[in-house]
Amino acid sequence: MSMVPSSAQVSARMAAQLRSGTAPEIALRRELHRRGRRFRVDVKLDVDGLRRRRVDVVFTRSRVAVFVDGCFWHVCPDHATTPRANRDWWAAKLAGNVRRDRDTDDRLAAAGWAVVRVWEHEATADAADRVDTALASVPGGKATGRYGCARR
Repeated sequence: MSMVPSSAQVSARMAAQLRSGTAPEIALRRELHRRGRRFRVDVKLDVDGLRRRRVDVVFTRSRVAVFVDGCFWHVCPDHATTPRANRDWWAAKLAGNVRRDRDTDDRLAAAGWAVVRVWEHEATADAADRVDTALASVPGGKATGRYGCARR
């Protein structure tokens, strides 16, 4: 099956989608920063086989990678939808996104990284709590922020 969008208008809309800096991602970054966490943003990790894949929020010293996934593009179990037009193309496209996500998770885990996937609809504080838990559970991770501030 050819991976061609159904129309020029669809292609233009897809090209205009933000890859990073989405509202849910910014909200999570603000909350993590408020908690004293310091991190890198939109990072291409040098992990074997991970071409054209970037991580939304990265804690390099602790080796924790955080992805903020959109419900449509990453097929959220609660909110995923499939467009009616060009259904077969969209099904293949979205299934490919999910396969790539799982492959990325597996490769990062094999390289010693902890992976946290956050859905765009998750409450920001809950998502930040999951990131804090991942940071506290990895060797060298801290339960406090950079300046010794307690987690909230």
